[in-house]
Amino acid sequence: MAEKTEVQEYEYEALPSNYGLGHNMLAGAIAGIAEHSVMYPVDLLKTRMQILQSTISGPYSGITNALSNIYRIEGWRTLWKGVSSVIVGAGPAHAIYFGTYEVVKELVGGNVDDGHHPFAAALSGASATIASDVLMNPFDVIKQRMQVYGSIYKNIVQCARTVYQTEDLQVFYVSLPTTLCMTVPFTATQFVTYESVSKIMNPKNEYDPFTHCIAGGLAGAVVAAFTTPLDVIKTLLQTRGLAADQEIRSAAGLFKATAIIKHQFGWQGYFRGMRPRIVSTMPSTAICWTSYEMAKAYFLRYGF
Repeated sequence: MAEKTEVQEYEYEALPSNYGLGHNMLAGAIAGIAEHSVMYPVDLLKTRMQILQSTISGPYSGITNALSNIYRIEGWRTLWKGVSSVIVGAGPAHAIYFGTYEVVKELVGGNVDDGHHPFAAALSGASATIASDVLMNPFDVIKQRMQVYGSIYKNIVQCARTVYQTEDLQVFYVSLPTTLCMTVPFTATQFVTYESVSKIMNPKNEYDPFTHCIAGGLAGAVVAAFTTPLDVIKTLLQTRGLAADQEIRSAAGLFKATAIIKHQFGWQGYFRGMRPRIVSTMPSTAICWTSYEMAKAYFLRYGF
């Protein structure tokens, strides 16, 4: 009985020091795989809607139209094409993501008492996404190359080898500056929103799947809408090698891609795929945070 009481005395949000970094990273890996696997079909729809060049399967007028066209022309299995890339990449990337988050949060005093620490949450989130995006960016490029209509790639190894041989190593990181411009404020805002909503809904800081789910979903939806323009730019840079349009193929970075979108589609071009982005991000962040907190709760309860 005494041992059980001792476990309950731990502050839930931070695993005890004797658990070590490995447990936070394992919880993060579980969360990342769960998040990306469940919501992958919606992510594919978002990529298809953001692609600038027209194909026999697009452009789409909305989510329903996209689903109908993909089913009619390619079949349902297409919605999962490239999922192996995010499964392979998401585990290690999210392990680094949440491991960095917990380490930085502890260093800047985010786990002190039961107070609200928005600066610590923002700094921890920003640090986490920088560390994970460096690892995840090549997998994201491979994923989007496999998601586009008419993709010739059958697996991630073939895709990676072909892209490297026909373009070069740089293509795997050409979108990284844009990705960081998007994900650093995205994640910082998400973490602040998540922890703020959690404090309001769950002031006792107890394990509560409902709170983690709602707080994660709200945080993801808000920031997904505001960062859609950068996500469109990122998609253009990551899929430029597949474009028939020479102007798109020559896009060398953030500013060039921004100008191309404005020139070809006007201001509305920056918001292509916003609805599926919100639809995918809201439940995916809810799944991610719920899975992460569930894994931490499991470690605490069973002394893993």
